[in-house]
Parts: sequence; C-alpha cells; structure tokens
Amino acid sequence: MTYPLVRDLAAGGFPVRLACGVLGFSPQAFYAGGRQPVGDRELEDACVINALIDAQGDDPAFGYRFLADELERAGVDAGERRV
Repeated sequence: MTYPLVRDLAAGGFPVRLACGVLGFSPQAFYAGGRQPVGDRELEDACVINALIDAQGDDPAFGYRFLADELERAGVDAGERRV
C-alpha cells in the first residue's frame, strides 16, 4: 500500500480524511491505492526487470540490443527503447 501511515492511523481511530489532509493528499487517492496497490504498468515492469536480470546473469556486459533479443526469445514483450 502506498499510504501505510494513513492506514495505521485509521486503525488507531484517527479519521482518514484528516490524516490525508495533514499529509497533503486526497482521501480519494488513499482509497484508490487500497483497491489496486500495484498498478498494471508497475507489475509489467517488474516482470521485464526480472527477465532482464535472468538474461544478463551470465555476462553483465551485454548491451540493450542483445537484451531485447533475449527478452523476445523468452516471450517477454518489450521494445528496445524500454529495455
């Protein structure tokens, strides 16, 4: 969750609206973060990063073009610019 302090304060009986106001963000952002704490793009980025770490494990001197080709062979959809 992105807002652990607000969650902890709310568990202690502190109003969420007041905690969010003091910390400088909206209650809507707090509640939206609770429904989907990790976004789709962040999850996809984590998968791409894990595949890159696996591909680069043998020789860390590989460039982005080689790594993009390795990701394509592994079935991960990511362009050269993203790599």
